[in-house]
Amino acid sequence: MFLKPDFNLKSLFDIDIEKLKQKDIKAIFFDLDSTVMASKTGVYDEKVYNWLCKMNDEFTIAILSNNKNAKYIDNIAQQSCFDVIGFANKPNPAVALKQLSEWDINPKNCAVVGDRPLTDILLGKNMGACTILVDSITCDTEPKIVRFVRFLERLFIRH
Repeated sequence: MFLKPDFNLKSLFDIDIEKLKQKDIKAIFFDLDSTVMASKTGVYDEKVYNWLCKMNDEFTIAILSNNKNAKYIDNIAQQSCFDVIGFANKPNPAVALKQLSEWDINPKNCAVVGDRPLTDILLGKNMGACTILVDSITCDTEPKIVRFVRFLERLFIRH
């Protein structure tokens, strides 16, 4: 199936750095809300932020979000030691490809990490990147309706 990610993991922390290096990954785009921080909170969990900084030591990384609230994105950027890009218009690859061009990195040497098949994984597929689907960072506390919608999305990737 087209939306099947290269890696389907429970958590960000399950990402295998060595496997990505073996695939010659040089850059990673991470989704923001529900992937690296609880949705609309604008605050990193300390464990996640420390892990992202470790990833930033190994790869060129950036947060790529569809959020169009410039103040929210700027607040997160001020907390971050890596690029934070809003208004990404995922799954359209234009913003991601422009950033890769600025970094002089080929899309095949990039990974896209996110919690949504129809935006994050489709973005990665559209740009020819490695794709990593993770569960929402707040999956254990999300309302049942949100979990149901996520279940329906994931039906598209099981085959």
